[in-house]
Amino acid sequence: MSQLSANSENTAAAERWEAICKLDDIWPNTGVCALVNGKQIAIFRLQDDQLYALDNHDPHSGANVLSRGLVGDLAGEPVVASPIYKHHYQLRTGCCVEDAATALNTYAVELRERNVWVQA
Repeated sequence: MSQLSANSENTAAAERWEAICKLDDIWPNTGVCALVNGKQIAIFRLQDDQLYALDNHDPHSGANVLSRGLVGDLAGEPVVASPIYKHHYQLRTGCCVEDAATALNTYAVELRERNVWVQA
């Protein structure tokens, strides 16, 4: 197998969609954590059923806790506040509000027939 083919297969595997749970398994304005392709990903459901997915790892504390953070908004921007040091991360972009040099990876998330799917 050529190096190009191997890289293409690795990229395809890294970008696969996985079913996580039923939408009703995530209460509005809360998050859950799922292991997707070897990564801990925090998936958040807002009151209007909007879904967001980002790294569960809080770079400021070093702990995998963001799925347990408080969901809210700052100036209309949906955020999650880390349960440890209370840094706010924008759910759309993964950017840290208090530290512009820090950002989390975000992931595509979809609702399919009331099931939550994440691409990672």
